[in-house]
Amino acid sequence: MTAAESSSPSTASRIAVAIIGYCAFINLYSPQALLPLLQQEFAASAADVSYLITVSVLAVALTAPFTGTVSDVLGRRRVILAAMAFVGLPAIFGAMSHSLTELMIWRFVQGLALPPIFAVAIAYIGDEFPPRQATAAIGLYTAGSSLGGFSGRFFTGLITDIADWRVAFITLALINITGAIIVFFLLPREKRFVRSPGLLVSARQMLAHLRNPRLVATYAVGFCVLFNFVSIFTFINFHLAAPPYLLTPSLLGAIFLTYLMGSVTTPLVGHLVARFGRRNLMIELVFIWMFGVLLTLATPLPLIIVGLMICAAAGLMCQAVSTGYVTVSTPTGRSSAVGLYATSFYVGGACGGVLGSIAWTIGDYPACVVLAVAVLAIIAAIVAAFW
Repeated sequence: MTAAESSSPSTASRIAVAIIGYCAFINLYSPQALLPLLQQEFAASAADVSYLITVSVLAVALTAPFTGTVSDVLGRRRVILAAMAFVGLPAIFGAMSHSLTELMIWRFVQGLALPPIFAVAIAYIGDEFPPRQATAAIGLYTAGSSLGGFSGRFFTGLITDIADWRVAFITLALINITGAIIVFFLLPREKRFVRSPGLLVSARQMLAHLRNPRLVATYAVGFCVLFNFVSIFTFINFHLAAPPYLLTPSLLGAIFLTYLMGSVTTPLVGHLVARFGRRNLMIELVFIWMFGVLLTLATPLPLIIVGLMICAAAGLMCQAVSTGYVTVSTPTGRSSAVGLYATSFYVGGACGGVLGSIAWTIGDYPACVVLAVAVLAIIAAIVAAFW
């Protein structure tokens, strides 16, 4: 046993990592179950109201690489805690919005604050967890993020049916503040973090990452992964809010119980990678994900739910595998490498929202499915060629 492995991170640090993932992703997609309702409230088109997701994802893509380089200088824990303390404020101001544009602005501001949480958290794992435990820790982080992704959608839908969507947004803000307090006490200070001598050095490391073909290929995979999540899990809401389903916001939020499949399966990623290898596992997951996407075209609601469960499980495992590949293949400038991955990942999400809205306009939900299947085929080709 190595010295690094003998000083393994505590249970508290593992819990903190899961809470960080939970709090980051409880916000990002929280309006998805409310999109049909907000479409009516603001008298907007489905494409216009879907930009509530797109603007946040785009904001994340804009700040992700810079937060990585800043944390290389300032330290991981300090950046994570500052961002967690701030991120609830835009949710509170968003709850006071009187127009769709105003709400989009606050969603954009909130998106700017999210990369200092999750991109830096992944770098923290890479620094503080021994290599054999890093993939498992990222599995816990991803499990927390999938639970947060579900909770954001479910709580907003449920609270909206009981009270109002504005109350739902304020509730999420309070959850974020509570999470920041808990992480402050649980997350240990860095022990293995090597501070970068300056932002210029981190910027040079980023350029070096972009000359690494395998990392660039992994960034492309990340782009496609979130592209598919956004295109499917955004426009399925409009599909299920329309006849013959006519689901209410709380029921649309409950549909995202399917995300909990990711909480169950992603902790297994470390074991599966060790058994099957990263490349083989990723290709198998992509084809499973493709089957789940196609199953959502079925008419019976139970089959659609099963399809979404498969999408959530396979998709979140793909995310964990590709993110883990970045951390274990980057000995220096890890935070900037993860920041570049996050940028590509969330640019993909923004494109998934924009192109998904175009597909919806052309052919409703079936066109979104065709788009998603094509992107999954691209993932398989990239992994087969470069991993």
